Amino acid sequence: MSKTFTKLTRPVMRKLAAGDKLNEHGIMFERQANSDGVFSVNVMVDGQRIHRVIGRESDGTTRTQAEEFIDKARQDAKTGRLNLPKGRKLALTFTDAAEKYLIKLAQEDGKDLQMKGYRFKMHLSPFFGVMPLNKVTSFDVERYKKQRGSEAVMRPNGPGGKPTYGDNTKPATINRELAALSHLLNKAVEWGWLDHKSATIKRLKENSGRITYLTVEQIERLLKVAEGDQNRQIHAFMRIGLETSMRKTEILSIRREHINLQQHVIYIPKAKAGAREQPITADLGEYLAAYITTLRPGEQWLFPSPAAKEGRTVNLDKPFRRCVLAAGLDVKQVVRHTLRHTAITHLVQAGVDLPTVKRISGHKNLSMVERYSHQNGAHIQSAMDKLSERYKIKTV
Repeated sequence: MSKTFTKLTRPVMRKLAAGDKLNEHGIMFERQANSDGVFSVNVMVDGQRIHRVIGRESDGTTRTQAEEFIDKARQDAKTGRLNLPKGRKLALTFTDAAEKYLIKLAQEDGKDLQMKGYRFKMHLSPFFGVMPLNKVTSFDVERYKKQRGSEAVMRPNGPGGKPTYGDNTKPATINRELAALSHLLNKAVEWGWLDHKSATIKRLKENSGRITYLTVEQIERLLKVAEGDQNRQIHAFMRIGLETSMRKTEILSIRREHINLQQHVIYIPKAKAGAREQPITADLGEYLAAYITTLRPGEQWLFPSPAAKEGRTVNLDKPFRRCVLAAGLDVKQVVRHTLRHTAITHLVQAGVDLPTVKRISGHKNLSMVERYSHQNGAHIQSAMDKLSERYKIKTV
């Protein structure tokens, strides 16, 4: 109510003839034929137009009450309690909806919260911003895909610690962001924020080219370098990744209580596809038993970092790249996820059946695992040789 009025003043309103109106700062005053005056408001609040009759002069209504109504509507909108007519949905902005979505998802014990939060904070919310959630259209999604596809990827750990920019954003990365957006819209309908999903989201075609994985000789070189690195956690991180196929966030989130050395499993409460028990090799079990003895008594995290907010390490990018370079490998090809690709590829090449590989890798479905079966056809030829030997077919 700090606005200055020059039109809607008492002297000016008194002089209005029947049928005349005055508008200022979203407030309208109309002089009626019976000489009574009517106050109403017509304003936009968080993308939602509110048009209400406040009252008549003869009932004691004043301009101040109209101002108070507008102020309250805006305040209610900020706290998510906009008092709209029954049947109309709350006009949440995209950014507000994203924040509420992440909070509610955490309360529902949702999956992959850390990465969803990152995708909204860094990409989705900056793009859609204050756009009302119910106004997000398929055209807006296509604009987002086009913009993201043209952006160069920032690599935070370039020479001298300065960020560098590489190739454009990959379709797979954009598709993960679109999946988060789609889930938000679906939950918004489920939670009553939207009447229906406002946009159709079409994923980009991903490159189904060869998967980068390490050979046994490259694995040995990389682990040897990591063992001598100044960061004592990087060797353990790499061994777990190579011997389990666990994802980065799954590895760095391991608590000591989650490790069962007797049953050779690591419990992952918030895996991407849902809580699961991760099998580990006997060698890794022995390694972890020795590694745990180097931690401080009472330390709950396998990768502790006292200075971090959660008390654990959340990023090992610098030591990882340092070790890759020292092992003579290409840092553009060998990334953290390469450890996962390597473990899964070697399982397939060792002749492990795909359902078992799926159980170990934690993939949602077999189709995600099948693409690994096309890497290095030696194991396929070996299988065909076994078939030939079984039939014992000989040429004459």
